[in-house]
Amino acid sequence: MDFQQLLRGAALRVTRPRVAVLSAVHTHPHADTDSIIGAVRRDLPEVSHQAVYNTLHALTAARLVRRIQPSGSVARYEARVGDNHHHIVCRSCGLIADVDCTVGDAPCLEAADDSGFSIDEAEVVFWGLCPACS
Repeated sequence: MDFQQLLRGAALRVTRPRVAVLSAVHTHPHADTDSIIGAVRRDLPEVSHQAVYNTLHALTAARLVRRIQPSGSVARYEARVGDNHHHIVCRSCGLIADVDCTVGDAPCLEAADDSGFSIDEAEVVFWGLCPACS
């Protein structure tokens, strides 16, 4: 994947930390910030925590990555964006897996009362036990 082109396409300046963070998110779906910092530091040992936090914020704002935070969990990041998929979380080990849209196209679900909002996304988290914990 051409991470430099993705950054340019989102009107973001191409820097080594941005390329490294974007690569780490693509390589480690649903990773928390500490895991991303560890992955980035394998290639760029000098990168600061703050640089990674700032980069994750910029990539999220540019919609190149998605930030999720299931209840009781730290923030996690993934590269799968723009398709309004959902997640399933293991109650025992915390493993997170993607679940395609429950029905049709985004937002997949219809609110009983939209209160006048124009809804374009639905966020659903399924909970259960993964195969290893069952």
